[in-house]
Amino acid sequence: MGKKKKKRSGGQPFPGGEERAELSDSGPLAEAGEGLVPGEETESGTVFRKGAGAPVIGREEVTAARLTLQKYKAGKANLEQKVIDAEQWYKLRSWECMRRSSGNQVEPVSGWLFNAIANKHAAAMDNFPSPNILPREEGDEAEARMLSAIVPVVLEQNDFEEAYDTEVDDKLKCGTGIFGVFWDSEKLNGMGDISVEPVDVLSLFWEPGVTDIQGSRNVFHVTLRDNDLLEEEYPELKGKLGSSALDLSQYLYDDTVDTTEKSAVIDWYYKKRQDGRTVLHYCKFVNDVVLFATENEEGYRDRGWYDHGLYPYIFDPLFRMKGTPCGFGFVDVGKSAQEYIDRGNQAILQNMLANARPRHFIRSDGSVNEEEYADLSKNFVHVDGNLGQDSVMPIQGKPLSSIYVQVVRDKVDELKETTGNRDISTGGTASGVTAASAIAAMQEAGSRLDRDSSKSSYRAFRKVCLMVIELIRQFYDLPRYFRVLGENGTAEYVSYSNQGIQPQAQGAELGVDLGYRLPLFDIEVTAERQSPYSKMSQNEMALQFYSAGFFHPQAAEQALACLDMMDFDRKQFVMRKIAQNGEAYQQTMAMQQMIGQPGGMGAELVPTQPMGQAPNRKSVASGESAVTKNARQRVAIAGTP
Repeated sequence: MGKKKKKRSGGQPFPGGEERAELSDSGPLAEAGEGLVPGEETESGTVFRKGAGAPVIGREEVTAARLTLQKYKAGKANLEQKVIDAEQWYKLRSWECMRRSSGNQVEPVSGWLFNAIANKHAAAMDNFPSPNILPREEGDEAEARMLSAIVPVVLEQNDFEEAYDTEVDDKLKCGTGIFGVFWDSEKLNGMGDISVEPVDVLSLFWEPGVTDIQGSRNVFHVTLRDNDLLEEEYPELKGKLGSSALDLSQYLYDDTVDTTEKSAVIDWYYKKRQDGRTVLHYCKFVNDVVLFATENEEGYRDRGWYDHGLYPYIFDPLFRMKGTPCGFGFVDVGKSAQEYIDRGNQAILQNMLANARPRHFIRSDGSVNEEEYADLSKNFVHVDGNLGQDSVMPIQGKPLSSIYVQVVRDKVDELKETTGNRDISTGGTASGVTAASAIAAMQEAGSRLDRDSSKSSYRAFRKVCLMVIELIRQFYDLPRYFRVLGENGTAEYVSYSNQGIQPQAQGAELGVDLGYRLPLFDIEVTAERQSPYSKMSQNEMALQFYSAGFFHPQAAEQALACLDMMDFDRKQFVMRKIAQNGEAYQQTMAMQQMIGQPGGMGAELVPTQPMGQAPNRKSVASGESAVTKNARQRVAIAGTP
């Protein structure tokens, strides 16, 4: 993202607010810098001020921003260490995080904590989210239907399933998953499109103490890039790069990662109040070199980077904490029990090895050839002199009490309980439970934690979709073509631009301009792919509806009344289909009745009676009571060949 390639991605706000603006306007310098003009003389020397054409964001501003970034990084040190340790625990490298005594020792690793996280991840992917976009005003229904078809396509083109997979992994392990929603002007051969990516919490920095990331004064996204690639993309960096001056925390990789020939590229976002509204600005810099800044560009200076005015990062914490947008995960919950499981297994295995392997006491004056005694292939062992009873004495091991094994088992049960990973949740059953209904009830109760975690992921997904819609509103000026699925599952090719969701003039009334209306939308999130058990249950429910006669058109009213008291997925779709079938049936019966009656279209019409009352023989043309209709239908069906 430079002046040549204005690629919208990470960035961060300016650290100093109004104080920063004063600093950038003037200051005593030893010599005139770029874009500075001499002003008044003072005792400390000439004061240089920025000229009219000088850039707003320059070396002073990015230097101050780097200092703010260092403060943010220092305030995030504990979180970074927790995240790194969580990754090690997840990789079953817990002994590298635990205190180790000197000397060689047994280091057993059990996967109870890993199994808990893996099961939570599987539950989350079984309920992969899908958006349904609803209008807030009736006039926006057509746009909402189009967006409901287009937004999933945009997400699919971004491999959102893989991004969601990575985000859920981070959320379960370290407690926080982060999505980034950017505009990438290099996509589609320069036409540009939306990018939705998972963001590593170690590469993002915010103001310490804020709970909502949108409340931070600055947000920094730091990435390491090879110097030669940076110089190729930005020639102005030639000769100005070295090793990264910013010490970024890194995971403990299995491979050796060399960062000596890499530089830290900092995307800096900050918010400013302009003309009574909050504007999001963006600056990209390396070391002290500004590569791009919205305040230096005429087209962005007043408008800002994104029209929605939000930092393009969505946090999805698992268990929330005060004073931080991050949370804590299942590693934090279960690592204490996992540690003592491993330490208990270590003690048990050491005892087993000590007792299983024969060891002996040998007197120093026992005159026994130790090498021959230890070599089991030797049939004879030589001794010097007389062999006493205590020359060689086996070491009697101490059997381990079963109570210690039970303690380890209790720790395993504790880990299962605290992480919500009971046997019933993973397909096992408790002793004595054999009834299918009881097993299903226990599985339903045991999945409450999974549902709670999925709901928080759905809230984050809703924010992702809203931000995607805002980027469509801002950047989809030209029509774009999408392949979407129609109502019957057939492929349809549609064209869409942002014209229908732009601010719309409301005209004037009594000489008063009513201003503009901005089409807004709500997001309803449902599970796109559900577990095979859920699919089987829904299929069985559909067969039960069929067997009960819900889809008989002559029983549409009764079926709708019954469905109205039920709650299941896609209920409205089923009710709409039944209602359509009932209406079509009523029309067919009415036509048959009019054709078969004497007088044809001139048949007598009787008034409608409220449901629950006796039918009135005299009715108006608007219709008739349900009792009368059903009676006519039964007669018509019985009398029709």
